[in-house]
Amino acid sequence: MSDSSHNIEGQPGLVSAALFARCPRCGAKGLFAGVAQFAPRCKACGLDYTQFNVGDGPAAFLTFGVGALVVCVAAWLALVVDPPVWVYVVVLVPLTFGPTIWGLRVAKAALLVSEYRRSAGQGRRVD
Repeated sequence: MSDSSHNIEGQPGLVSAALFARCPRCGAKGLFAGVAQFAPRCKACGLDYTQFNVGDGPAAFLTFGVGALVVCVAAWLALVVDPPVWVYVVVLVPLTFGPTIWGLRVAKAALLVSEYRRSAGQGRRVD
């Protein structure tokens, strides 16, 4: 990271930055350009978001968490209510996509902020 000696004074906290998609350096909104895709850089301070590698870790955890929730709700619906098939679609599709998209945005933003705060970068071998 090019800004390894950054000062955290005036920067948003991890929770605030993750929940409200704020830049980890200046706190401006606009961390995402799409639903769960980072913008190339901050419009206010110019921090390059492409230098951070968040990876697919958040997606893997969300798959298990949201999947377990959806399976529990589907089982409850089947055992207690026994509704027609269209009710499963109406209930389970939003229950799957809503928390997944929201959780993915929050988790990716939290990891990006953590990487920025800790000046994380590619490991390099020193000879």
